[in-house]
Amino acid sequence: MKKLVFIFLLTFSTALIAQIQNPIKWSTSVEKISDKEYDLVITAEIEQDWHLYSQYTADGGSLPIFISKKEDEKNFELMGKAKESDTVKKYNDIFEVYETFFEHKAVLKQRILLKNDNVTRANINLTGQVCKEVCLQIDEDFSFALTSNSNTEAITTTAPANNDAVNNLLYGMSVDDLKKSDLACENGSIANVATTKNNSKSLWNIFGLGFLGGLLALLTPCVFPMIPLTVSFFTKKGTQNNKAGVYKALLYGFFIFAVYILLSVPFHLLDTVNPDILNDISTNVWLNVIFFLIFMFFAFSFFGYYELTLPSSWTNKTTQGENAGGILGIFFMALTLAIVSFSCTGPILGSLLAGSLTADGGAWQLTAGMSGFGVSLGLPFALFAMFPNLLNALPKSGGWLNTTKVVLGFFELALAFKFLSNADLVKHWGILKIEPFLILWIIIFAGLALYLFGKIKFPHDSPIKKLSFSRISFGILVSAFVIYLASGFRLNKETNTFSSLTLLSGLAPPVGYSFMYPNDCPNNLTCFKDLKTGIAYAKKVNKPIMLDFTGYACVNCRKMEEHVWSSKKIDNYLRNDYVIISLYVDDKKELPQEEQVLVNRINGGTRKLVNYGHKWANFQTQFFQSNSQPFYVILDSEGKKIISEAVGYTPDEVAYAEFLECGLTISKELSQKEFSGFNFTAPETNK
Repeated sequence: MKKLVFIFLLTFSTALIAQIQNPIKWSTSVEKISDKEYDLVITAEIEQDWHLYSQYTADGGSLPIFISKKEDEKNFELMGKAKESDTVKKYNDIFEVYETFFEHKAVLKQRILLKNDNVTRANINLTGQVCKEVCLQIDEDFSFALTSNSNTEAITTTAPANNDAVNNLLYGMSVDDLKKSDLACENGSIANVATTKNNSKSLWNIFGLGFLGGLLALLTPCVFPMIPLTVSFFTKKGTQNNKAGVYKALLYGFFIFAVYILLSVPFHLLDTVNPDILNDISTNVWLNVIFFLIFMFFAFSFFGYYELTLPSSWTNKTTQGENAGGILGIFFMALTLAIVSFSCTGPILGSLLAGSLTADGGAWQLTAGMSGFGVSLGLPFALFAMFPNLLNALPKSGGWLNTTKVVLGFFELALAFKFLSNADLVKHWGILKIEPFLILWIIIFAGLALYLFGKIKFPHDSPIKKLSFSRISFGILVSAFVIYLASGFRLNKETNTFSSLTLLSGLAPPVGYSFMYPNDCPNNLTCFKDLKTGIAYAKKVNKPIMLDFTGYACVNCRKMEEHVWSSKKIDNYLRNDYVIISLYVDDKKELPQEEQVLVNRINGGTRKLVNYGHKWANFQTQFFQSNSQPFYVILDSEGKKIISEAVGYTPDEVAYAEFLECGLTISKELSQKEFSGFNFTAPETNK
């Protein structure tokens, strides 16, 4: 229990730290032992009061250092664990283990054995944890040059910094080259305010969706029958102190909420490793394919073909914990409920997890969703304990509970194709474009309509003697949705694409990703996907630039493009007044070899830029200190000056129009200012 509370507090204290911390400075060297053996030496200079944990720290405490080869390294082997410099051993009363860590400085010597004589470089990876009041995860890549020098000479191979040479190579400019305009619009900050407000609103929306997910989970056979049984346990007749029973039931409801909140904690810790790590996870092709398979698996579980259960040993252990009595016993009762009901809640929680990873709010959206889920799941137990007479108003368990599960199964099946679509977009497979996606969804929801009307049956369905009013009503609603999906095949003559469907924004592929009406840019606009090419064109036509940091799997990016950019006023600005440069931070296309360089992360550590997504994500974080998408920045036609405040997701058309108008106004003022700076004299005429 102390561990859970510690981790919970640790997460939220980490979130309050505004600046990105980097308490370790790394350096490396090489010591030659023989023609085949080398010591790779890693030195860490650790800031005051920070602790870097040893390879040998006890299990159950902080994360130990772990050194491994890069996946593609086949030319050498690691010879055991690295030798370490002096460490400190101290008892941690929160984790209740003795931890081993470094203070001030750590030196690690990892010996390697070469497999052939032509090896000139060795690449290894180091992971671990450094802690003070908060803990930061470490994930560092090191590259060592191997020479024939004697073992008394060490060669330093520190990572290159994001210096002018690197940035000029990648982006044609350095950070210092990009200045901020001293001009401002009266309403220049309106769009930014709207974005900030919307971020808060977005979290409440996610909370609401989580709350709805919890209500759906309540209406499943795994959870619903537990309500009267559990409430009766706390408020049963003969209890001498009824107030004590109500208090315990309220505590039970709170612990249900706490259990689901704690599930989001690890994702906040991931955020401290790398600002764009959740984006890397969400746009990982194979992870999206795995989500697709998991959701298919969830769907057929809901259809009743098999049951999802967690290991029985988990349930046994938590049940034993209930015997502890008091507050701890009630906590274990809540944990047991979470485990026992997993077959019904697991798929819904999986939807929250996958949705949060593929959204721009990352870990905080997951926490908001889990909060909503936990509140709606725990609230009934508390309410019915306070007002036990309300139990009489609950409907009796029956076939309708299984119907709820099957309906959820159809939704899980539909959502599965959203993740396959993400993988297809990022990898450019060209398989699940807008046409097959809409056809699949039409088939799925037509199947749901037939099920509601009693034309399709699943293994655990009860015989239907008469269709209820609710089934008929919901069946009509689903049928109307099928017609709505079919309307997505209407041609929008203005953009020469299919008509975008508001309800499917971020779920379906972009309408331009089509077999019949393909186009590379949203709404058939003219756009560039390379920074240098776009800036060169902007100089030529003398128009301001709008940098569009976006992603193939970015939900809010699609919403902006299909519902804000498509309005006539916004479209006119983008089509006629701006040069759009769209930079996809999840583009997995490999960079040219000369651009695959090692750069410093903004929060410390290094990373190698391997693909275009890495390149543009690094550009956004280094130059604009932001890592969320969509993100819009307006530059002058030279690409050297930031004009107007940058904005993120801004669904308010008026606010977004003011943002674009502000940028256009400042651009014109800058042009006039530069023009007025020239002195013209009339040439003398020959007499």
